[in-house]
Amino acid sequence: MIVRQDVRDQLVAYLNHKTTLAQLVDWAEKVMNEETLDPQDAPSLRNLIARLGVADVKNFGLLWEDCYEFLSSLGYRVEVRAA
Repeated sequence: MIVRQDVRDQLVAYLNHKTTLAQLVDWAEKVMNEETLDPQDAPSLRNLIARLGVADVKNFGLLWEDCYEFLSSLGYRVEVRAA
């Protein structure tokens, strides 16, 4: 079952360049086709994951602001740190 933490982990991995956009899109497509979503958060997770699934399409893309908004909507506070 996919929960909000799974989506957070995928977005953070993408933002930290641990996964590529193609890998993030593949994950989202797989989730939409094969996984169940936490019933408590299913509507919001479905919309967010569906949006990630088309992030490789030029008209949609994926901006930093999108990731910030997604993480915020999941209840996470987003901070940027440089090391």
